[in-house]
Amino acid sequence: MPIFGTDGVRGLANGPLTADLALSLAQATAVVLGQGRSAEARKAAGKRLTAVVARDPRVSGEFLSAAVAAGLASSGVDVLDAGVLPTPAAAFLIADIDADFGVMVSASHNPAPDNGIKIFARGGVKLPDVVEARIESAMAGDKLLPTGAAVGRIRRFADAEDRYVVHLLGSLPHRLDGLHVVIDCAHGAASGVSPETFRDAGARVTVIGADPDGLNINDGVGSTHLDVLARAVVDAGADVGIAHDGDADRCLAIDADGNVVDGDQIMAILAVSMKSRGQLKDDTLVATVMSNLGLHRAMTANGIHVETTAVGDRYVLERMNEGGFSLGGEQSGHVIMSEFATTGDGLLTGLHLVAEMARTGRTLAELASVMTVFPQVLINVKGVDRTLAATDEVVQDAVARATAALGVSGRVLLRPSGTEQLVRVMVEAASEDEARHQAETLADVVRERLAL
Repeated sequence: MPIFGTDGVRGLANGPLTADLALSLAQATAVVLGQGRSAEARKAAGKRLTAVVARDPRVSGEFLSAAVAAGLASSGVDVLDAGVLPTPAAAFLIADIDADFGVMVSASHNPAPDNGIKIFARGGVKLPDVVEARIESAMAGDKLLPTGAAVGRIRRFADAEDRYVVHLLGSLPHRLDGLHVVIDCAHGAASGVSPETFRDAGARVTVIGADPDGLNINDGVGSTHLDVLARAVVDAGADVGIAHDGDADRCLAIDADGNVVDGDQIMAILAVSMKSRGQLKDDTLVATVMSNLGLHRAMTANGIHVETTAVGDRYVLERMNEGGFSLGGEQSGHVIMSEFATTGDGLLTGLHLVAEMARTGRTLAELASVMTVFPQVLINVKGVDRTLAATDEVVQDAVARATAALGVSGRVLLRPSGTEQLVRVMVEAASEDEARHQAETLADVVRERLAL
């Protein structure tokens, strides 16, 4: 079974994800990513390859990042240890210092016992599937294992956070003066850098979820527990709340009344703003098939075309790179602004969202009203054969009937999970009751027809 999933290697730390695995993966990465033309040119000039390594604050990240650094250094790669930083900061730094590649140790929004290893190529971009497969194959092959002066060195990346903050502030079209922002850092990688950056941009900042102890990451706080932030925003009388996940590649928001503003709504706000300022390439937004029908309607009304991809920010990125598009993302809050980032960046997204409030003088609720959110019901049908979801005639007939019943006021998406033995049934409709009725009816058909 492949060790790479939809976003790197992930699993229970000291379960499937051990220090030995991390070291072997790092050594194989050095073999594969050390074969490119630029890497070969550096070696020909007598220079060692360089990699940036960072992590989120979960306790297992300490030994896993140490194992990654050891694997790279034992392969002749110089390591710049950036310590605890958001995933998008690691991606930015790889490009900023022209490193050959980088590794982020994080399990994003997962609980503390889990961890993961994400590998970025030169320029801070995620690896395509074919390169991940080559790295996995190389884990069983020969290692580089130089000796003497040819081994790599491990050094502290002393100004890593400062470089990232300067980059974020330099991207802003407007300062945030006069706005009160509550930031939920999920006891994660953004706990230091996000409040600092918002304050430097002029905002008044209240912080929650910013006391990481290695075990409390994502525990009852952050982008997967928005009720905590909603109460904090209302209690503080703040203008807006910004929620990150553990590695801060996501941003979700709360308006002054405590209402959630999700990734689709954030993309709608940013897309309309960027189009008005001539910064939305080809007047196009890239989103996944899970994005709300309301986003498509809002973009059409504003003269913006939506390109649709499979679920996963890597597929959004691929389409953005292919078309040279400037904005894309997911409902979950992974938002990619390609002028400033090579991956989803929760700090960048939050800063630009609040900057739009400052620029226009409008509340977040007013800005979010550009999009009407259609009720959406998602049912995960477990214990079924996901491989037959697209071919079973009875299931497909049921999908067709539900689609016909909804007409132009809704849509149906039936999708096998890429990682679990289940099928996702998603229905959008003009009313919650209609969406739930159609979703439950279709889920019953899937259970009956595809049961294992």
